[in-house]
Amino acid sequence: MEKKKPDPVKMQALRSLPVEIKQTLTKEEVDAFLYEEEWPDSLREKLKDYLVDEE
Repeated sequence: MEKKKPDPVKMQALRSLPVEIKQTLTKEEVDAFLYEEEWPDSLREKLKDYLVDEE
């Protein structure tokens, strides 16, 4: 099974997060950030100060 490449925009967003935030993310949360449309609640909570509602 070949792993799909992450979206470059999401990769850049992940890199731009503060180190203290990145250190709290689990592997599963990072994978969700890069590859999933729906994020787990734990990831939303950790990134809530960095999210922008798209409404």
